[in-house]
Amino acid sequence: MENRSQWGSRLGFLLAAMGSAIGLGNIWRFPAVAYENGGGAFFIPYLFALLTAGIPMLIMEFTIGHKYRSSAPRALKRISGGMEWIGWWQIAISFVISTYYPVIVAWASMYAYFSFSQAWGNNPESFFLKDFLNGTDPGVFGSIVPSVLYPMIIIWIIVFMILFRGVNKGIELANRICIPLLLICFTLIVIRAVTLPGALTGLDAFFAPDWSMIMNGSVWVSAYSQIFFSLSIGFAIMVTFSSYLPEKSDITNNAFITGFSNSSFELLSGIGVFAALGFMAAQTGQEVSEVVEGGIGLAFMVFPEIVSQMPASSLFGFLFFCLACISGHVVNGFDL
Repeated sequence: MENRSQWGSRLGFLLAAMGSAIGLGNIWRFPAVAYENGGGAFFIPYLFALLTAGIPMLIMEFTIGHKYRSSAPRALKRISGGMEWIGWWQIAISFVISTYYPVIVAWASMYAYFSFSQAWGNNPESFFLKDFLNGTDPGVFGSIVPSVLYPMIIIWIIVFMILFRGVNKGIELANRICIPLLLICFTLIVIRAVTLPGALTGLDAFFAPDWSMIMNGSVWVSAYSQIFFSLSIGFAIMVTFSSYLPEKSDITNNAFITGFSNSSFELLSGIGVFAALGFMAAQTGQEVSEVVEGGIGLAFMVFPEIVSQMPASSLFGFLFFCLACISGHVVNGFDL
């Protein structure tokens, strides 16, 4: 067996795996997906997808990485020569992710700075699209925006520094600091959100079950898509992480802990997001359905408006966007 680095502890591996799974998709994707696919009723297909696909796939990827102790292409090649291309395909997917995730993290880092002065003013949407991005469409290639380029360069420097220090002193150490910080920051935001006027209205909109959607096939597709998206399954990440596990490791238990930790954070995200949306609806005299938005719009257009109306707005704005930076997977070198 080759001499290969190992995680310093089981906790180190679990924090890295959870750090890969817990990300911006939990915060800005899951709440909207659940709301649009039956609210409380969505949790049935979601849990089914977790138990029948999410955790079994995690067990499989952990097992492959642990057994063959190598990268995804090499590990799959050792299983069967015809499977090596799958590993390279997974790496290609991760490469594509690495082209846009650092950009989003750069946005979040700048918005953490903007929170102190609430630079977005009374029109966060216009500020984001016109002032911050200089009119560049966030979904397409455009001109170089210095306010995005410079923080992104710093982010890449941090990533390479973490990688240079290796698995134990780099990735594991970074996750030991950042993942607990992530949980603390988000818990504070959720606690504050649920105490705001209108929060209960938002939570009622989120959890109210629409049982008629259970038999809708697209709801089940959305549940499985969310599980695969949020658990980083099929990206070669979990195979790589598990290749650094000690010889005697509890693969199955690790997979269950990772899967349920990710889902717990998604549930917490839904509570925090919809409590905040309920507050925003109450402040603007709208229905919750009128202010619900997922994706980039939720993080950089809707939330700044919510933050502006909150007590201690600068503090909670700073915490939220710092949270977005941490959950942007910067600390997981292999994620990028």
